[in-house]
Amino acid sequence: MMNNILNTPDLRILLIKLRHHGDMLLTTPLINSLRQSLPDAQIDILLYEETRDMLAAHPAINTIYGIDRKWKQLGTLKHLQKEWQLLCALRSRQYHLVINLADQWRSAIVTRFTSAPVRLGFGFNKRKNAFWRFCHTELVSVANHNALHTVEQNLSILSPLSLPAVSTVTMSYTSDDWNFARQKLTAQGVGDRYIIIQPTSRWFFKCWDENKMAQTITALQREGHTIVLTAGPDKKELSMVDRILSASPKTDVISLAGQLSLRQLASLIDHADLFIGVDSVPMHMAAALQTPCVALFGPSKLTFWSPWQVNGEVIWAGNFGPLPDPDAVDTKTSERYLDAIPVDAVVDAAKRCLV
Repeated sequence: MMNNILNTPDLRILLIKLRHHGDMLLTTPLINSLRQSLPDAQIDILLYEETRDMLAAHPAINTIYGIDRKWKQLGTLKHLQKEWQLLCALRSRQYHLVINLADQWRSAIVTRFTSAPVRLGFGFNKRKNAFWRFCHTELVSVANHNALHTVEQNLSILSPLSLPAVSTVTMSYTSDDWNFARQKLTAQGVGDRYIIIQPTSRWFFKCWDENKMAQTITALQREGHTIVLTAGPDKKELSMVDRILSASPKTDVISLAGQLSLRQLASLIDHADLFIGVDSVPMHMAAALQTPCVALFGPSKLTFWSPWQVNGEVIWAGNFGPLPDPDAVDTKTSERYLDAIPVDAVVDAAKRCLV
């Protein structure tokens, strides 16, 4: 059945992943693997609408379908209409192969509703039941996932297809994205040489002390480097950047925080001399783009989430002090677990990456 499906003319594949931005970026090795082995296949993606930017410019993707979590605000009837329209659109594509990387019931229902003859999913421990099996034609074991990086976990779903894996993460953007970002740099008087620093994350327990970040910026600025600070548009992130700026030199340090889309930020990172950042989406983009990178990590699962194919260094707070179990962390805590990392460790790593 598998070989027959893969040899189908006009092969249509749907890949489902319903998670955060970083998760979507780490699906690109799977997408690249499918494209390399099946160059003529049409590869569609189902994701959460807010993560579209991560894959929108990927050259291997045919169509992206988005689930907008704002549909819930439309009222029950209109919400159900949106869900039904999506299901009908997916079913009308008559997919030959559906690959469901997600663990939500919604993803399983969509997988089953497509009526694709081959429907792959993971045999998650929390989904050991008849309905999950009913929604998929084959479930791939997750028995060794605890020892695998997220990239490797995703690629393991290829095992029933006997396709070779391409483990390269790719972050794609357009020339318009770079033109916009470059105009932002030019308007602030920044030339071709600069360092990107992303000090924020949507989860503040992953962030480093603002004063330590400012001290790092000061040390690099004194070495003659121009620093560009970036962050998401969230008010808390922007306030954090403001605090860092107030403690940093007033020249050769600029902020584009909240001013760029993720693809525009990717283009900025791609042209930078160095990226310094905490465990966040931009850190994964820097690794994907092979920009020299210094990544600061706290109580995240390094096995799962360390920057894949990083060109640089990962500084783990656990080497400088005790850290809580990642599964026991309250994501709403005000605790800054990265604060054990000394400034010198970051500055020295940055200098090594800049050589």
